[in-house]
Amino acid sequence: MEKSGNPPPYGWGNGHTLQPPPAAPPSYSQAVGGVGPSSPYTPQYPASAGPPIVTTVVAVGPHPTHMICPSCHAEIDTATQTKPGLIAYISGAIIFLLGCVCGCCLIPCCIDNCMDVHHKCPHCGAYLGRYRR
Repeated sequence: MEKSGNPPPYGWGNGHTLQPPPAAPPSYSQAVGGVGPSSPYTPQYPASAGPPIVTTVVAVGPHPTHMICPSCHAEIDTATQTKPGLIAYISGAIIFLLGCVCGCCLIPCCIDNCMDVHHKCPHCGAYLGRYRR
């Protein structure tokens, strides 16, 4: 074999005529006659009218928080409501297991430090978050 740099010419049929190499075999869908693979699904989103509204996450605490409601976009002080949290239920179960079954196990449900604080919007009533103790 010579290393002249060029590949040997293709010669089919009689030895003097040059022909191009045979075409690539057909694809699977062409050979079988099926439908070729479709492109992946790309959802179409409608164009928004106006600039997007950016909301920030405001950390809520044990007291009413001054913020802008992400639902009604009003400047508000949140309305708070306290409900027994996980600590109240766990400590009540421990008191019950220690033998105080005469209602003493309900005492943690009356202590403010065992209560979770739930924040809502006073205008639209949207739930804004929970402060866990």
